[in-house]
Amino acid sequence: MPDYQAPLRDIRFVMNELLDYPAHYASLPGGDEASDDIVTAILEEGARFAHEVLTPLNQSGDREGCTFEGGEVKAPSGFKAAYQQYVEGGWPSLAASPEHGGQGLPPSLAMVLSEMVASANLSWGMYPGLSHGAMNALEHHGSEVLKQTYLTKLVEGSWTGTMCLTEPHCGTDLGLIKTRAVPLDDSDGSKGYRISGTKIFISAGEHDLSDNIVHLVLAKLPDAPEGSRGISLFVVPKFLPDANGEAGERNGVSCGSIEHKMGIHGNATCVMNFDSATGYLVGPPHKGLACMFTMMNAARLGVGIQGVALAEASFQNALSYARDRLQMRALSGAKAPEKAADPIIVHPDVRRMLLTQKAIAEGGRMLVMYAAQFNDIVENAPDSEDKARADTLLGLLTPIVKAFLTETGFEATNHGVQVYGGHGFIQEWGMEQFVRDARITLLYEGTTGIQALDLLGRKILMSQGESLKVFTKEIHKFCQASEGSEFANPLAELNREWGELTMAVGMGAMQDREAVGAASVDYLMYAGYVTLGYLWARAGETARAALAAGEGDAAFYQAKLDTARFYFQRILPRTQGHAAMIRAGGETLMAPTVEGFGSGFEI
Repeated sequence: MPDYQAPLRDIRFVMNELLDYPAHYASLPGGDEASDDIVTAILEEGARFAHEVLTPLNQSGDREGCTFEGGEVKAPSGFKAAYQQYVEGGWPSLAASPEHGGQGLPPSLAMVLSEMVASANLSWGMYPGLSHGAMNALEHHGSEVLKQTYLTKLVEGSWTGTMCLTEPHCGTDLGLIKTRAVPLDDSDGSKGYRISGTKIFISAGEHDLSDNIVHLVLAKLPDAPEGSRGISLFVVPKFLPDANGEAGERNGVSCGSIEHKMGIHGNATCVMNFDSATGYLVGPPHKGLACMFTMMNAARLGVGIQGVALAEASFQNALSYARDRLQMRALSGAKAPEKAADPIIVHPDVRRMLLTQKAIAEGGRMLVMYAAQFNDIVENAPDSEDKARADTLLGLLTPIVKAFLTETGFEATNHGVQVYGGHGFIQEWGMEQFVRDARITLLYEGTTGIQALDLLGRKILMSQGESLKVFTKEIHKFCQASEGSEFANPLAELNREWGELTMAVGMGAMQDREAVGAASVDYLMYAGYVTLGYLWARAGETARAALAAGEGDAAFYQAKLDTARFYFQRILPRTQGHAAMIRAGGETLMAPTVEGFGSGFEI
């Protein structure tokens, strides 16, 4: 059975040495609650819960899966008891507002816990994880009545939440949704609405872990404008609250079926039917798109964390196996002459895969925690100028976190299987589960292609490149301050090229509207590699300074510096392939006719 131990030493390095989280927390209102002692206790207890409670359920939950009978779903054995421990530990309330029963700690601390949970058991973690999107939407857009009725229960953890967006016919194009909301009193909807329609791919839409499930549902009112401008958002509970605020009468919500999936077998992915279900409007009518993005942006950061988490889990197990597995002698001579063969970790190609996993997992952790600081500022900082800058950078980084870290996370899990060789393909070792579980992260909450269009089209070109300039200016300052180091010059050159590529795509789009779509995924991957390069450069310089100062833990700092060098020499050059494809434009993509694909029909 695969194992997982939270990488607390590396987490502390990122938080305390690289990104100076103690100073960051001190700058936030109420940040003094996140003292060193509190943060340490949270990290250590979270690591214990992940290792002792969740890891043992990961492989068994995958094999058992969810059961569906008579419209009811049961999660795998042990999942409900683990959730009860999670609630008793106060974990759902960690970063929620004290006004609604939360502990009021910065959201970034909850993100650290999310990584541990996803590494230990991604399927289980999705049940409480889906509640965060619902909590964010209600916190920002819900009325005070909705907050008191539903948000407090979500914070408490006795109720869980979902996001019900997609429908069978529309996928990502939510402007096409058919779910309808009709006012109960035939006027202003003050008494609620009747919600009717079908939603698909609803993670944790039905289960037996909590007392109630709070669905956040996109629907259209009778007078809704066409397209995405006509979307509204509604709270639709599985059970309607009774006079005491507890789960009471069953609402018109049912699970029609659960999907049989490639991975995340322990989480129920549901078809949800709403049959004149009672719901309540969240935010203004026809403004559900803004409310939806409050949910989805939080979820996109969460999915990026999942990519990092699975890369870390796969790396830990691949490293352990590579140290023990004996096969062949090192080409430079026996490293373990007392044994029949050398451990495979001595072989260059195994090291290439392990170091790639390490660079992806540790670099991804840096990126998540870097973005998490901006999220803290957006949510809590009093200074409007600081908030505006943080919001710009968070908006730029969110599609990179979601798409780049899931693409590379999936790559890392595939390397884990390869390190094991044939054993990696066998179920009992657990490595193939990481691959299957990781694959969905590239799809849900917006595919890589959707995130790429968001980054290039919406975040950068629509702002005339201003959002990108804010970030590249920060990279430029770092390169100037580190001038002469082994990382500064190559990073500065890529930073300059990033601007040139952006200009080239923008100019191309003026002549050909397809140019943005043709360049977008390569552009996102280029952006991801440069962004990770910036953070690995900072980590390398931090490690070099610690070694020079003789601060102890020399092996850790040397490994960090070595991995930074590996990233710059063996991974960062991938940018040049992406740059060449960006410059190639869209002609070769769009020139073939539909018949040219061999389909036999025309569009």
